[in-house]
Amino acid sequence: MSDVLIRVEGRVGRITLNRPARLNALTLEMVEHIRVALDAWETDSGVEFVLIDGAGERGLCAGGDIREVYEATLAADFGANESFFRNEYQLNARIAEYPKPYVALMEGIVMGGGIGLSAHGSHRIVTERSRVAMPETGIGFFPDIGATWLLSRAPREICMHIALTGDAIGAADALLCGLADVYVPSVRLPALLEALLNCGAVGLEDCIQAHSEAPPPGVLEAGRGWIEACYAGASVEAIVAALATREEPPARKAAATVALRSPSSLKITLQALRTAPARGGLRACLDREFGMALVRTSGHDFVEGVRAAIVDKDRKPHWVPAHLEEMSDGEVAQFFANAALKPSLWLDEGSA
Repeated sequence: MSDVLIRVEGRVGRITLNRPARLNALTLEMVEHIRVALDAWETDSGVEFVLIDGAGERGLCAGGDIREVYEATLAADFGANESFFRNEYQLNARIAEYPKPYVALMEGIVMGGGIGLSAHGSHRIVTERSRVAMPETGIGFFPDIGATWLLSRAPREICMHIALTGDAIGAADALLCGLADVYVPSVRLPALLEALLNCGAVGLEDCIQAHSEAPPPGVLEAGRGWIEACYAGASVEAIVAALATREEPPARKAAATVALRSPSSLKITLQALRTAPARGGLRACLDREFGMALVRTSGHDFVEGVRAAIVDKDRKPHWVPAHLEEMSDGEVAQFFANAALKPSLWLDEGSA
């Protein structure tokens, strides 16, 4: 059976990620199938909007199949990694720019590449089961799939908290950060799905709103005081120090969490987010992320992070450098300079 199910039901183009045993992790083949379907449906008058969901009970998508990227890196097959990221990021832009409504059911786990498939859509639905996260600093990477653009539009310091810790957030906090639009209790999803398959684009908004309600309270709004005070620090070192000295338990917990992440990933992520608003929109952010991904996946911390988290699962990565103070501002700048030397994401589309 295919890893992604593509079909038309009524007036809806349906996409279902179908790797439940791998939490619907995204492969290059899946990306290509989705893009072909979107291209076909754009000019198909019988398809009025697109609906994406995930098979199984655990979630929409845990992200890109990072183990495949890891194995390609070990085999020095950097062309395979370039192809994956190029196609994935171009699909993210395609979703954001799609001329027809694009509805994403963000049920359960939605991480990394799963956010790329959903948060760029026009109608993003979360439930009380939604766990939305960008955990990339924990595997020696950085929030990508246009995350530097998405998070740059979230409340400023809250986006830093999400990106640096990699902690999952629930429905209310996803709405607060602009990663979702509507909350629908999971018990109503079957009825919502049936209604969606029987409505057209004209009735789409009313259909979704009829099944939505206010979400249960989140945690980030209540913590905005310490979040805004701590994450305004000029460096990751200053942020961690501020978190560690707060009285609030969630702040101290965040300090402990950040201390486990790749120091170089943390510094790269902070710089990427703080300069993203000046990058000229989603396409420009994706272009920069593409170069960053090519450099980062060929380095030590990515390989070591995936080994510790996914391959050996010992949860004991040996980061290089091991401490934040061992990576200078000059080294951060050099990383971005190296990333800028990589080919443009848009070379094969003829646009910069």
